[in-house]
Amino acid sequence: MIARLPRLLTALPALLALTAPVQADEVMAAVAANFTKPAQEIAALFTAETGHEVTLSFGPSGQFYTQITQGAPFEVFLSADAARPTKAIEEGFGVPGSAFTYAQGKLVLWSTDPNTVTGPEALQAAPEHVAIADPSSAPYGAAAMEVLAALGLSDALKDKIITGKSIAQAYQFTASGNAPLGFVAMSQVAGDTSGSSWVVPADLYSPIKQDAVLLTPGANDPAAQAFLDFLKTEAATAIIVKYGYETGE
Repeated sequence: MIARLPRLLTALPALLALTAPVQADEVMAAVAANFTKPAQEIAALFTAETGHEVTLSFGPSGQFYTQITQGAPFEVFLSADAARPTKAIEEGFGVPGSAFTYAQGKLVLWSTDPNTVTGPEALQAAPEHVAIADPSSAPYGAAAMEVLAALGLSDALKDKIITGKSIAQAYQFTASGNAPLGFVAMSQVAGDTSGSSWVVPADLYSPIKQDAVLLTPGANDPAAQAFLDFLKTEAATAIIVKYGYETGE
């Protein structure tokens, strides 16, 4: 018995390591405003399954990219486009090989009035105002401008456009009645049957492929990588699809 004691003492640290709880970490995530609702659900499920907390910041992708280049401590970036994550890697702010498309967004013309929107004719009827996200920083805003151009309405409506700094603010302008019409993300009105909407045909605007990327502050954080991996799981994909996005599946 005495001879076996050293071996037991040697094995004790390994046994303790196996039984010790996994340390929970915090992930700092910059998330495009259109993805607010699904990101909240996905983060909650991720925390429940892993114990890791996710601090979500929502806003326009262009503004986030500027903050990232100025040293903001975000570890992951869920952009509303594919260009900025690619640019982040090219300019040294993102981890090479980490970018992937987590969702493809859909643009919707929406009104709180159940009788206002039946199709593009709602725009042709010269509404008082039309809310869009800032096309210089928000991909959904750029897509809205493409739609107006495709319909030949850019000049007719140029003085009636109300620009929000993000798709979230464009939605707020419309929901509050400050604009009778607004171009919003499908995810913002998914399941809402109180108003009226027109899902804009995909051939009227460039695909809104939304990419995620691991940023350099998260390069050595297993929790940050785990969160990005979780975005690819069936559970996360089901949430993404529920909010009207397409995925690569």
